[in-house]
Amino acid sequence: MVMNELKVNGRQELLRKIPSVDKVLEYDDIKALLQRYSRGIVLKAIQKKLEKVRKSIFSVKDPIPENVQAEVNFTGEEIEEEIQYFSNPHLEKVINATGVVLHTNLGRSILPEEAIENIKRFSGSYSNLEYDLEKGRRGYRYSHVDELLCEISGAEAAFIVNNNAGAVLLALNTLANGKGAIVSRGELIEIGGSFRIPDIMKRSGALMAEVGTTNKTHLADYEGAINDNTGLLLKVHTSNYRIVGFTSEVDLPALIKLGKRHNLPVLNDLGSGSLIDFSAYGLDYEPTVQEVVKTGVDVVTFSGDKLLGGPQAGIILGKKSVLDKLIKNPLNRALRIDKLTLIALESTLRMYLDQETVIRKIPTLRMITLSLEEIERRVVDFKRRLENNLSDHLDVQILNDSSQVGGGALPSQELPTKVIAISSRIISAQDMEKKLRRNKPSIIARINKDQLRIDLRTVNDNEEEHIISSLCLL
Repeated sequence: MVMNELKVNGRQELLRKIPSVDKVLEYDDIKALLQRYSRGIVLKAIQKKLEKVRKSIFSVKDPIPENVQAEVNFTGEEIEEEIQYFSNPHLEKVINATGVVLHTNLGRSILPEEAIENIKRFSGSYSNLEYDLEKGRRGYRYSHVDELLCEISGAEAAFIVNNNAGAVLLALNTLANGKGAIVSRGELIEIGGSFRIPDIMKRSGALMAEVGTTNKTHLADYEGAINDNTGLLLKVHTSNYRIVGFTSEVDLPALIKLGKRHNLPVLNDLGSGSLIDFSAYGLDYEPTVQEVVKTGVDVVTFSGDKLLGGPQAGIILGKKSVLDKLIKNPLNRALRIDKLTLIALESTLRMYLDQETVIRKIPTLRMITLSLEEIERRVVDFKRRLENNLSDHLDVQILNDSSQVGGGALPSQELPTKVIAISSRIISAQDMEKKLRRNKPSIIARINKDQLRIDLRTVNDNEEEHIISSLCLL
């Protein structure tokens, strides 16, 4: 270990006092690191540490005050922290105890076990990604999933891009580049990350034509906006909000009829998109993808990592004559999915062929449809195990609460749940949350009324013991 306490009057004098890399390498505890790590890794860590010191010196505003003290610490422990920071993956596993199923910040859908196994199986070898094994020649990338999607949804044609924003961009650019795209003002949504429909329309080259008002749009509004330069009619699902009260909107079948009269394609951006009727499980009714396809819409787009329960992808379904145009668009190349996404998506879609088991096999569907009775059973058992070793200053209760679907899906839907609520006489809820968040793996909980709340709806069974042991250390 070395520490230089510098008392100088100028920035340059401070900089001159910083030890060189070669000098730091001579410190005993740094030499010890060289026995455990390669010289190149240790050098990189030292350089990063030195750079941080330089930046801290330059951050001091001029003029440099007299008697400035700068401490330059280069312990083996600190350099090893630098090594760990850039050597270990920054993407880490976390345990989602928030009760938000499609938590965008935490990666949305968890992949089904079968999809994970297939990624392991195929990612370490070559595959027939774009090779026709039967004919012995180049094949079609999306042949692995397009028939599946058509079988499940009833669509004429299907293909995939990297996400739903890409799907909407591609469709607009293909069908309405330089032409008008008519959309209701009430559907000009903004979703997470400040992504806005008007912005994506502008980038696509489509000329946005707003009709109606925020709360009311009529069929006559669309018809009145159609002119010789109109390219398509656009309907956008308001995924992350609802307008209630004095409202009116044009339903999809009416819009399709209007499109046919004027020979205009209709694009329906479903956003989340579901292949399951959740109303059968006591949730709010939302039209399924299959129902939307039956309307005869030209193009429908939705996400793969939301209510579908698969990997991030933008799924495009519709009429073959229209989708063929999208496939030929050069943008399709820039938006295409990779083999890992394709493997995960195919594995997930195959589960939908058996409607009796799909809810159980896909984690997202299982979490959303989990009954209150099942959650209560788990919570009671969790509380019993937790209290066996809990510190005296902690109080544990089981409370009624609500989970959320998240990801902009079913925004007005609350999922009744039971939570473990923990309070302390000596530690704030914020400090408890911070300690859990800094665990390995990190536990992400929520705070309500100065209580730490654990919602087991989004916690896997095999993660409960880690949460319990972490809580017992508070």
